[in-house]
Order: sequence, then C-alpha cells, then structure tokens
Amino acid sequence: MPSAMPGGCPARGGPCHPGFVSLEADRPLLHPLLAARWSPTTFDASYELAASEIEALLEAARWAPSAGNSQPWAFIVGQRGDATHARLVRYLARSSGAWAPGASLLIANLAHRYVEDTDWEYSEFSLYDLGQAVAHLTVQAQALGLHVRQFRAFDRAGLAAEFAVPDHWEVTTMAAIGRAAATGAAQPAPERSSAARRADVPSRRRRSINDILWPVA
Repeated sequence: MPSAMPGGCPARGGPCHPGFVSLEADRPLLHPLLAARWSPTTFDASYELAASEIEALLEAARWAPSAGNSQPWAFIVGQRGDATHARLVRYLARSSGAWAPGASLLIANLAHRYVEDTDWEYSEFSLYDLGQAVAHLTVQAQALGLHVRQFRAFDRAGLAAEFAVPDHWEVTTMAAIGRAAATGAAQPAPERSSAARRADVPSRRRRSINDILWPVA
C-alpha cells in the first residue's frame, strides 16, 4: 500500500481514494447559484423555454474566456418539438434516450480543433475552452431557475455526420436543459433505469480541499 501524502492521497503517481465532504459544511463559502446547482435526469416535460432564455444561455457561453480569445466553440441547439431536437434525439444512447428527450432543450457542444491563422493542426486548448463556455451556460441556467445535465452517452460520429460537422470540429458532449421535474412527477420507476433514478438524487458531496491540492515537495 503506497504511503499516504498530505491531503489523504497515496504517494505521487498512485491512485487517490479521498474521503468526501458534505456540501452543508461549505455552503456558506459558495455563491448560492453554485451551492444550489445539480444535474437532474427528470425534467418537466411541460415546460417550454422562452426565446429570451435560450438567448441568455448562449450569451453566457459566448462571453466565456478562451485562449487568445479564440472562442473555439459552437452549439447545435434543438428545442423540444422542433426538427433539430428530433435529429439530436436520434443519436442518443439507450441510457440517455430514456430521459434526455424530456428536457426542454438539447445542445450538442462542439470544439474547434483547428486554430485559425496558424499552422497548428490541433488546439490543445479547445476542449478546455469549450468546458468553460458550457460551465458559464450552466451557471446562467441556474440563475434562470433551470437545470443542466451534461452527458456523453450518444453517437458522436453519427451526430457529426448528421449535421455535416467537418473534421476540424469535434462533437464533444451534449447538455440537456430545462426545469427539474417536481418530486413525484417522474416516470413510474419500472420505466426508468436504475442509473437514471440514482441520478435524480443530487450528489451533495465532494472531495475535500486538501484532496485536490497537489502535494508540493
């Protein structure tokens, strides 16, 4: 067994198996939007996002920081009931297909892997920058009383072909956005996977600060 280092992790290079800390202890330190954020898999199937809400979400993503202000992101946006949404749903995996179509909005998140005006074939920053843009969108959604669940359970190659995404762009993740369903408004338990049922219980525990600080010799 590797010897423990400060922070509760084994020696450098080994796996880390930290304890978890409840949100309640840290809630006073966090902005309320961050403290209240969670990722449901059961959405209010009757709620329709207003055009102004969709615009606000995209504006939040648009104003995220990026390396050299390259803004290497793009989004395929499908509102429940429109043709784009139907095309996105077609490529969901069985697991995400059990819950994601009920969200008001589905977004495919794309990273621009080629850096314009350079001879670089691959941007080492694009995935990081896309993550920042989606994180900004997520906080904006929380401010609007909405919830976001990000996921990877879909056919990336099929979706890229469906929307003619060229090779220098990468379909990276998707996000389902809407209002979380009220307790008791979910589908009957037999119709939902056990994983989806577990996901509707917010994870209010995280690794401690000490566990995320890399040991410095």
